[in-house]
Amino acid sequence: MEDSYVLQLLKPKFKDFHLCFCGFAECKPLHSYGPAARPNYILHYVMKGKGIYQVGETKYQLKEGQAFLIEPESLTFYQADKTDPWSYLWVGFGGTEAQRFVRDLGLNSRQLTCECEYGEELKEIVFEMLHHTSSTAENLYYLQGKLYQFFSVLARGIEIQQYSNDTKESIHVQEAIAYIKNYYSQKITVEDIANYLALNRSYLYTIFMNSLGISPKDFLTEFRISRGKEQLALTDLSVEEIAVSCGYRNSLAFGKIFKQKVGITPTQYRNDNRKDARERLIRAQNELKEYKKHKTIYVGNIEKE
Repeated sequence: MEDSYVLQLLKPKFKDFHLCFCGFAECKPLHSYGPAARPNYILHYVMKGKGIYQVGETKYQLKEGQAFLIEPESLTFYQADKTDPWSYLWVGFGGTEAQRFVRDLGLNSRQLTCECEYGEELKEIVFEMLHHTSSTAENLYYLQGKLYQFFSVLARGIEIQQYSNDTKESIHVQEAIAYIKNYYSQKITVEDIANYLALNRSYLYTIFMNSLGISPKDFLTEFRISRGKEQLALTDLSVEEIAVSCGYRNSLAFGKIFKQKVGITPTQYRNDNRKDARERLIRAQNELKEYKKHKTIYVGNIEKE
């Protein structure tokens, strides 16, 4: 579990580069998120404490002053430390030029972490964003400026930490994940993945278990369900449309797997998520008034990932 502030924008005004959401959280010991895939870029910055971030078979041990990038459609997992759980802020963004701006920071698919000494400035920017919750033209322009300011601070102070893990098995797993990301909506199977990589299916299973601790079949299912959850929460698409877009033949097949994995039906998940979002927004607005008044952090139980 975590205590957090969250701002989410569903209809961006700017197409080339725009804020999707942002937030700040103080996590409980071993609080985790994932494995899940997101449709946008997300940058997390660790304000204090420690935790792990895992992408594919690569695991990063992160601490105060470090940041990690989540790329669109990338299946990731992150977890707070047991004895020194982290607090972090995050900014989610997208747009046609988003990838180029990420590259300007020196980040990419092979370089997902960095260090920056200006954490307090980043926190101030995010909390100013969180205070502007209404979807007026004035606020949207204001938030756009703050997004650029966030990147400006990172570009000023960023230091890249190199990591490498390019074994033969690692490359195969990365290629399999890339294939899943590109074709999960087309009803692919584990057999299709193995054939694409020209690998024996049992070997594919072995390298996934060795690298990720999960089978290729379960990985594919988790990826599809995570994309379904995102669409249920953030779009008005019907359950049938979401089911097909996630690679299921119909809403019945999707609903059966979804309930097995999540514990509730897709419709229940959508209703609960939107109800929680409305309640979070009301609480966030009230608590952020106190933050602006006193310029200190008051943590409320606003969002649980």
